[in-house]
Amino acid sequence: MLTTKQKTKIVDDFKVNEKDTGSAEVQIALLSEEIDKLLKHLQKHKKDVSSRRGLLKMVSNRRKLLKFLKRTNEESYKKVIKKVGLEK
Repeated sequence: MLTTKQKTKIVDDFKVNEKDTGSAEVQIALLSEEIDKLLKHLQKHKKDVSSRRGLLKMVSNRRKLLKFLKRTNEESYKKVIKKVGLEK
């Protein structure tokens, strides 16, 4: 779980305009950070099946958001991919 400070830092890095907190770019960045944390947890606790299921849901949700962003704004998609550190 991300702390409030971590979330505000991510939102500030990825926001499109001043009041933006829910755009696809911000959601992708937040999900990516959560996924990274959960992956580290699952490396220690290999038998935590419920967390693995949550991880798969997050990855699926991020994939859908990336697909939407690529379809609507490819330039922003490329920026987010590069900034978050994902591969195509």
